[in-house]
Amino acid sequence: MIEEKGYRDEELPHPRTFQRLLNRLNYRLRRVQKTKPLKKIQETEAIFENVAKANRESDEREDSLRISIDSKAHLKIGELSRGGKSRGEKAPEAHDHDTEVKATLIPFGILEVTVAVLTITFGASRETADFIVDCLELWWQERKTVYAHIRELVINLDNGPEIASHRTQFIKRLVEFADRHDLPIRLVYYPPYHSKYNPIERCWGALERHWNGTLLSTIETALRWAGTMTWKGCHPFIKLLEGFYEKRSSPV
Repeated sequence: MIEEKGYRDEELPHPRTFQRLLNRLNYRLRRVQKTKPLKKIQETEAIFENVAKANRESDEREDSLRISIDSKAHLKIGELSRGGKSRGEKAPEAHDHDTEVKATLIPFGILEVTVAVLTITFGASRETADFIVDCLELWWQERKTVYAHIRELVINLDNGPEIASHRTQFIKRLVEFADRHDLPIRLVYYPPYHSKYNPIERCWGALERHWNGTLLSTIETALRWAGTMTWKGCHPFIKLLEGFYEKRSSPV
């Protein structure tokens, strides 16, 4: 008020007067609140029991294969800072603002849970049900000889918008996949708001720690860095799926 309105110090009300006015306007002193706990639906515990039972049954069967699937946050390609650190004589220099994005990649992961084999397929278009099932198809075409004895595929997943059980296109494509390969599929969903328990989530944390100090300036750089990470002592298989995807459509 002194600087903007020209009042003198002796003309101003007592600080307690300001406090009372602020309180009346609901600008009260408030404690910093901790983050709200995860939401929990009534059926959460029952769902977790079913998940544990289904996973155990699969792991105990020699002819059942359990995988965990999920996509990671979209990856911007360019001279962009990721907030990490890298070892070198000079610090890498990134653009001041994240406006010069050359491309965007969609990482989709498939973790073979019991053997800790990870496959990451990067899409260059959109995350759709068709893209997800095409990633599964690409993965199975390369791994089916290893799993010639498998008679059931159990998939751990969350309730994401493209892979939810009510997503008709996702279910349709999975049925086609199962029929084509004569491979029954069992979907095991983690409870809503608890996707962090899906095994693949821990792989994403390892990938982020691995490359967050790097300038992923090109698609090739991103793929190369993803391939040098390790999960349980092994490097992942890296794929690039370049088809163009639109909502509710197949790749062109």
